[in-house]
Amino acid sequence: MLRALHIRDFVIVTEADITFDAGFTVFSGETGAGKSILIDALALTLGERADSSVLREGATRAEISAVFEAPEALIRWLTEHDLHAEHELVLRRVIDAQGRSRAYVNGSAVTLTQLREIGEYLIDIHGQHAHQSLLRADNQRELLDAHGNHQALRQSTTLAFKAWRATEKQLTLAEQDANTVAQAREQLDWKIGELARLALGPTEWAEISAEHTRLANGQSLLDGAAHTLNALDEGDAAVHHQLAMAVQRISQLLRHDANLQTVHDALDSARIAVSEAVSDLNDYVSRAELDPARLSVLDNRLRVVFELARKFKTEPEDLFQFERTLQSELAALQASSDIEGLRAQVLAQRAAYDVAAQALSAARTKAALDLSKLVSKAMQTLAMEGGQFSIFLHSAQAASHGQDLVEFLVAGHAGTTPRPLAKVASGGELARISLALSVIANRAARVPTLIFDEVDSGIGGAVAEVVGNLLRELGARHQVLCVTHLPQVAARGQQHFQVSKQNIKGKTQSSIALLKAPERVEEIARMLGGIKITSTTREHAKELLQT
Repeated sequence: MLRALHIRDFVIVTEADITFDAGFTVFSGETGAGKSILIDALALTLGERADSSVLREGATRAEISAVFEAPEALIRWLTEHDLHAEHELVLRRVIDAQGRSRAYVNGSAVTLTQLREIGEYLIDIHGQHAHQSLLRADNQRELLDAHGNHQALRQSTTLAFKAWRATEKQLTLAEQDANTVAQAREQLDWKIGELARLALGPTEWAEISAEHTRLANGQSLLDGAAHTLNALDEGDAAVHHQLAMAVQRISQLLRHDANLQTVHDALDSARIAVSEAVSDLNDYVSRAELDPARLSVLDNRLRVVFELARKFKTEPEDLFQFERTLQSELAALQASSDIEGLRAQVLAQRAAYDVAAQALSAARTKAALDLSKLVSKAMQTLAMEGGQFSIFLHSAQAASHGQDLVEFLVAGHAGTTPRPLAKVASGGELARISLALSVIANRAARVPTLIFDEVDSGIGGAVAEVVGNLLRELGARHQVLCVTHLPQVAARGQQHFQVSKQNIKGKTQSSIALLKAPERVEEIARMLGGIKITSTTREHAKELLQT
């Protein structure tokens, strides 16, 4: 629920700090005092778009902060989106003179899209023209679904519809591109066939390249090895013989000076290393041979690899991976062009959608009967005695929201046939029916806070008292905030704020004050009697508050 709202330099509000309680809270004030400005400011913290026109004249920036008690579902959402999650949630919005906007959640910067998603867990706002939007079929459907708590059924229907339509689109494209796909498959098949005939192993290129280099230089390798052997181990001048003699001399000198030990060890290590090199060279020369036949085979293999690499415009060492890539492309193409498979999938997904849509229709039928009874009952107390409200469901074309066209029908008087709402309801009747629907449907609302912005316009007298009772009743289940001009509604509030405006140094400023009991009497009296407040008006105000 909403705990507090802080506003600075917004429209005609210099600064305001408002603390809210649970239950039913009302805002009243003269026309133009800025009652709806509070709702607009709150809407900004919930992701509404804004520009520099919302700044108070002369201010460099506007700032609005709202403090909420976050429901558990929202805490999970915040955690999933790596935002600081705790039960106290602070939403902050800043708009500068250039119209740039910044948004924060618990001190972390967020996007307007994220703010709007957060707002869906917190508040529903019903504007003063809500009764006009009630004439639209989509809004009638939304109200029915809100009353029936159909969110889960709606979501499953929407997901099934999207899956079906996506596969249907894929099928259409596959059918349209059948020739193109066939040509692409033929080209891939040819390339893969060429590579398959080559049968190049994953490490073969490196191996045959190294072997070819060795065989091509076989005579040079043998000559070089033999020459090196001669230098190391043939005759008295050979390196190995000279090192052996040096080690022997130093060994004799060690008897006279131990400091020559490191020289002795180094020379002896060199002698051993040369001896090992000589052994390895002898082994190499004994095994090495010239193999013209093998060299010819390798020449041919390398030539074929080079030619295929050039044909496919790739490097020889990349041919093996190139073949794997082509095979993946072919598999993907075969899957996407499996027209019969796609047709079967479309039929299965359409059937799944039909099951979900039929379940939603059945739930709507049940909810329609219940909502019709409740609204018809409410009409009897809203100066529409004998009136009847009913909801008719027509079969409609498949859509993401189901296969139902929802139509609200009303009979304003006893004995008349219910007809579409837009054709028979007067402005006042429409406003009353809209309010009754909003209150009744929102009893099942998931959000903790509901806001009604002058939705009671066009209502007065005893009907206004009934409206106040309806909103007070709704306040037992939700936190309800209502901007009103009706004293009968304001008197039912458990918390009452007065919005007023003053002219300070030639500039209009709005202020918000929480009214205590005596102040409420004066405000209710003002709403009842206008400019001149009499003792009779005050007594009437006290009576309204007491009841």
